[in-house]
Amino acid sequence: MEQLHRFLASVLSSTRDLLPIVLVVAFFQIVVIQQPFPEFARILVGSGLVVLGLAFFVRGLEQGLFPIGESLAYAFAKKGNLFWLLLFAFALGFGTTIAEPALTAVAAEAAVIAADGGVIARDDVAMSSYALGLRITVAISVGVAIVAGVYRIVRGWPIQYFIIGGYLGVVIMTAFAPPEIIGIAYDSGGVTTSTVTVPLVTALGVGLAESIRGRNPMIDGFGLIAFASLTPMIFVMAYGMVL
Repeated sequence: MEQLHRFLASVLSSTRDLLPIVLVVAFFQIVVIQQPFPEFARILVGSGLVVLGLAFFVRGLEQGLFPIGESLAYAFAKKGNLFWLLLFAFALGFGTTIAEPALTAVAAEAAVIAADGGVIARDDVAMSSYALGLRITVAISVGVAIVAGVYRIVRGWPIQYFIIGGYLGVVIMTAFAPPEIIGIAYDSGGVTTSTVTVPLVTALGVGLAESIRGRNPMIDGFGLIAFASLTPMIFVMAYGMVL
C-alpha cells in the first residue's frame, strides 16, 4: 500500500511537471493559431502515457539507479583500490553513454547529414560506420571525463580549474575543427547527459564524496555531469579532424 501511495504521488508530481507544457501548447494552438487540436484523442492518450512514463522513471531512479550507484561508490572507496575505482568510473561512463537513446538518434541523423553533404558515401555501411564511430568517440570521452571527475573527488581538487581549462580547450579546438563537425560536437555534449547517464553518474559522485573522509557531498559530490558534457565536444571535434 505504501508503494502504491508513493507511485500515485509520483504520477501527481509528473502531472504537475507536464502541465505548464500542455498549457503553453494549448494556448498557442487555440488562441494564436485558432485551430482545434488534430487527433485530440490520440494526443490525450499520448500525454497520459508520458505522465505514466515519467512516474515510472522517477520511481526507478529512487529505487534502483541512485542506490546502486551510491553503494558501488561506497564499496570501491572502502576497498581503497584507486585502479579499480577509476576503471569502474570509465566503464560506467562508457557503458551508460553507449546506451543513451538520444546519442543514438543524433549519431544516426549526423550520418545522414554527412552523407547528404558528401563527407561520407551514401550507403548503409558507410553511414552505420560513421554513426557507430561517433557514438564510440563520445562514449570514450565520457569515460575519460568520469575518470577525471572521480580522481578530482579523491584528491579534493577544485572543480573550476578543470571546467575553465576544458572550455578553453573547446574554444581552441573550434578554431581548427572542420565547420561540419562543430555543431554535432556541441550537441554531443548535451545528448550524453540524458536519462541513463545522469542518474548513475550523479549517484557515483555523491556516494563517493560521502564515503571519503573530509569530502563534502554538496561541494565535491556534484560536477561529474559537467565533465561528461564537456569532453565530448573536444573528442568529437578531434574525430572530425581525423576523419
